[in-house]
Amino acid sequence: MIELTVIAYCLLGTVLGGLLCLIPSLHIYNVTGIAILIYLKFRSVIPEYALVPFFMAMMVAFAFLNTIPMTFFSAADESAGASILPSMDMLKNGKGRDASLLAGAGTLLGVLLLLPLTPFFYKVCTYIYAISRLHLHWIIGLILVHYVMSEWPKGAGRGRKPWEKFKNGWSNIFAGLLTFALASIVGLILTTKPLSSPELSFQSIMPIFVGFFAFPSILQTMLSKAKYPLVQYESKYLNAGWGDFGYACLPGVVGGLMTALIPAVTIGIAAISASHMTNHRNLRQTSFEKPIEEGTVVHVHTPEIYFVQERIFLIAGGINKIIYYVGAFLLLFVLTDVTPNGMGRGGMNIMLKPLTTPQPGDYFIMLGTILFSAGISMLMLMWFTKLTVKHFKKLTDNLKSIYAVITVFIIGIVYFMGGGLHDVSGGLTALMVAAVTTCIGSIPVFFNCRRSHCMAVLLVPIAVNMAGYGDTVAKWLGLL
Repeated sequence: MIELTVIAYCLLGTVLGGLLCLIPSLHIYNVTGIAILIYLKFRSVIPEYALVPFFMAMMVAFAFLNTIPMTFFSAADESAGASILPSMDMLKNGKGRDASLLAGAGTLLGVLLLLPLTPFFYKVCTYIYAISRLHLHWIIGLILVHYVMSEWPKGAGRGRKPWEKFKNGWSNIFAGLLTFALASIVGLILTTKPLSSPELSFQSIMPIFVGFFAFPSILQTMLSKAKYPLVQYESKYLNAGWGDFGYACLPGVVGGLMTALIPAVTIGIAAISASHMTNHRNLRQTSFEKPIEEGTVVHVHTPEIYFVQERIFLIAGGINKIIYYVGAFLLLFVLTDVTPNGMGRGGMNIMLKPLTTPQPGDYFIMLGTILFSAGISMLMLMWFTKLTVKHFKKLTDNLKSIYAVITVFIIGIVYFMGGGLHDVSGGLTALMVAAVTTCIGSIPVFFNCRRSHCMAVLLVPIAVNMAGYGDTVAKWLGLL
């Protein structure tokens, strides 16, 4: 009876998480926060042993299904840097279906890789975790330095006058540095003076991330005049070979382990670092083919290596995503003498720790939950991708209206989850924080720099506090 109950809640979590995460700009942690509040009201109705499998299934479904809004509607979150750029390029070329299913196939491959990684998690990863947690401040610092410097130079420096050349070459870099600095200051302020009351602390960061990632994407969509091809290419096959999946495993696993073991390092940051570590192939330049007949059109020939890189990036992004969201949560259940409390990272781990305590043997229950939910989620992804492609014209024609409704819905979530149910001032404070972070999060959107600069809101305070300078910096900012 217990087994059937767990399976039923896994199925419910998969379906519910998959459907809700199809809503553009709605993140799984927002959905989880609402679900936890409901659980706290009806604790006696929902069996405790089914709680964690339910949320694990929701997380798995999100990792698969959020590919659709990211691909077709540019609804970015902090994981967008791992897959959204090639997805947008493929969508513009009528290959949105390929982009969605390639990312989904990578996510499924990531689930399967969690099985052979199990001995690594128990025998090797635990010691890496025990050693590295004493040095996380400078490890995070080095990651930040590499991440910021890897964006230089980006502009081409085009223009007729020196000022125009300077502006073209440096505007996006200044925008990135400004975003990074402002996000860092917001993070230092809000870690010193928490936004939410202690009983709602698991949702304290929600208005910040809604502002950094959800609302800027909505603004971009509402203001954009971009036109996408209404006819999307459909095929019975997946446009990738076995070699693409093999090449994608290394950057996907390396980036995924970075996100799973290092706090606040998200997929966008890890994907860039992993790509720099693992990509050593020589890219050939685009060439021009001579016309077959004199006077006919000269064809631009793009080497196949570019399309290979595109496919590998999407597949690796899927692997990275599943290890980031699901693998980091799974590590909570790796209980050994070295890690008696597990090694879990991420928002789900933070939200569920007050409600449940991992027990020996839970790891394999969670692994079974992941495999069960992944199979259903992949089928859902295939079906909903086909449905999206079929009704793409109707959806794009009404996209701004859809986003207007979503905006009202998300504002309501921010208000009530920020404490509006108990205290009007708490809800208004959450909305004000979301408004401030929306302004900061809009800088990368409109000035063409990386959105992951916004993750400085967590990375900088964590590194500063782990280094032992948290109070000093807070006093310097006048916060203490």
